[in-house]
Amino acid sequence: MSKKPSSKPMTAADVARIQSATAKQSGGGVSKDSFVARAQRTVAKKDSK
Repeated sequence: MSKKPSSKPMTAADVARIQSATAKQSGGGVSKDSFVARAQRTVAKKDSK
């Protein structure tokens, strides 16, 4: 399995939408080692450059 670069980078709005859906499914919280948390860190790092 190789990872292909996505044609559209993930934006902060995309991450917020995913985080909201995940939080609703898990009773309001998102664990720090979840996909959403990793995506938030990645977008934050990208936006700070």
